[in-house]
Amino acid sequence: MIGGAAAVVALVAGTLSAGAGVAHASQPQVLVVYSAQGYDQAEATAFQKATGIKVELSDMSTGPLLAKVAAEKQNPQWDVIWFDGNGAMSSMNRQGMLLQGWTPNDIGNYNPLGLSLLPPNHGFFPTGVTAAGALVYNTKLVSANNAPRTWQDLLKPEFRNAVGMNNPAISGPTYPLVAGMFQLMGVTRGMNYFEALKRNGLKIFPTNGNTLQALLNGTIKIAMFQDSAEINAKLSGDPVNVIYPTAGVTMLPSDIAINAKAPDMSAAKRFVDFVLSGPRGQKVMQDISAAGSDSLFQPVTKVINPLYVRKGVKWNVVSPVWAGTNEASWTQWFTDNIVR
Repeated sequence: MIGGAAAVVALVAGTLSAGAGVAHASQPQVLVVYSAQGYDQAEATAFQKATGIKVELSDMSTGPLLAKVAAEKQNPQWDVIWFDGNGAMSSMNRQGMLLQGWTPNDIGNYNPLGLSLLPPNHGFFPTGVTAAGALVYNTKLVSANNAPRTWQDLLKPEFRNAVGMNNPAISGPTYPLVAGMFQLMGVTRGMNYFEALKRNGLKIFPTNGNTLQALLNGTIKIAMFQDSAEINAKLSGDPVNVIYPTAGVTMLPSDIAINAKAPDMSAAKRFVDFVLSGPRGQKVMQDISAAGSDSLFQPVTKVINPLYVRKGVKWNVVSPVWAGTNEASWTQWFTDNIVR
């Protein structure tokens, strides 16, 4: 889908007028969740077991997920939405698509990191943090002494045709990586950087799994994508090492929100409360056997400890309003100039 998540959100803007009715195929106390999280099915199952409320889950990548939201236009079918990247979520919040002014019962569980990511109007709620992109290299193809340590190292001649990343029009975590580089370097220099990577043979793949597979089979030697997937590959015994460049990596919050006109509003609120609770929701998100790499997030609550402790990370925190405002145009620029 050309234009990515923000383009989809832009298509939705204006379609939810104050007088628009919201049809819903579900009966009361049937919760419809749209999600792009690896732990969403485990969370939905645990919630249904605890409350008796049936959950209808639509699980897909972020781009297709928001395309589904756009396709419904004046007839939205979702109660709760959950994905990585607070830029698109901030855009939806500014458009009035999300419930605002409600405070979850378990909001006191937030740690300082979680509170710092919470918008003042409570339009959406952080549920965890990963890095939008760290460097990962195949240890069978690149020695530790030769491994890149900075973003600029990827431009070296020895890494020609050896570097890969995801497509931000498809992969939810990748637009924040692009926006983070634009903030880190400045927009013009950031664009020049990606163009230089392309001239050096940068390869683009759809999502984390595709890029990781290309790394493991030797199609590329180095990649940059969501660090939780990189860490999981390392912990699983794959021949990879993860590096956090010294200039910093972009913080990627996962966020959950409620449809401003959700027919099953009470069920939606109970679900968000459940996700933010300790032994019920937060621990379910850490079930790595069910959720895979998405469980390797940095907690934003005080009730759990991380499954994996990131060391030596310099976080680059991007304004979600700034990122969300520019997402459509910058994703289109990337599609036109880097992907094509």
